[in-house]
Amino acid sequence: MGSLRDLPDVSLLTISILGGTGPQGRGLGRRFAIAGNQVVLGSRSAERAQEAAAELSAADLPVVGADNSTAAAKGDIVIVAVPWDGHGELLVSLRSELAGKIVVDCVNPLGFDKGGAFVLAVPEGSAAQQAAALLPDSTVVAAFHHVSAVLLADETVDEVDTDILVLGDDRQATDTVAALASRIAGMRGVYAGKLRNAAQVEGLTANLISVNRRYKVHAGLRVTDI
Repeated sequence: MGSLRDLPDVSLLTISILGGTGPQGRGLGRRFAIAGNQVVLGSRSAERAQEAAAELSAADLPVVGADNSTAAAKGDIVIVAVPWDGHGELLVSLRSELAGKIVVDCVNPLGFDKGGAFVLAVPEGSAAQQAAALLPDSTVVAAFHHVSAVLLADETVDEVDTDILVLGDDRQATDTVAALASRIAGMRGVYAGKLRNAAQVEGLTANLISVNRRYKVHAGLRVTDI
C-alpha cells in the first residue's frame, strides 16, 4: 500500500453489512451513510433490518434493510459483523451471493468469563482466515475490529478518532477497504499485513476491552509516523 492519500474513490460503492442490526454493524452503517455511501443493513430477519434502517433513514441517511441473503447480493462490498458463534454457518450459506466480492471480516473470536475477555482458538487461525477458507470465490479482507460501537452510534461524536488496521492478500482489495475506512470522519485505514496476521489483530480486541473496563473509556488505536 502506498501513500495514505493515494487511495481509490469508493464514494459510489454500496456497502452491505451482515449483522447490520447489531451494535457494531449498525454503527458502521450509520457512519458510512453519513459519509454518503448507500448502505444495506442485513439481518436474519428482513423486518428487523428494515426497522433499523427506517430509524436511520428518518435522519435522511441512505440506508435500507433486508435479510442477509439480499443484503449480500446488493453490496459492492460486504462487511461481516455477526457474532462469532454464527460466523461460519452464515458464510457457507451465502457463498454464491458473496462470490466475486470484497468481503470485510470484522469478527473477533472472543470468550468472556469473570476474568474478562479472552481469545478463542480458531482452527483456521483467525476469523478472517476462516472466512477466506469458506469463501474461495471472494476476496476476504480483515478490518474494523477495534472501533467502538458506542462511539459509532453516538450522535454527539462527529469524528471517530482511530486508525483501522487493514489486512489482506490482495493489494487492490486492501486499498479499497482502507479508502472505505477513511470515508468515516476521524478514521484512517492503515495496511497491517497479510491475512495470515489477522489473529493477533482480532485478539487485540480483548486487550482493548480490558483498557475500556479499567479506565471507563472507549479506546481506539493510532499508528504513529505515517
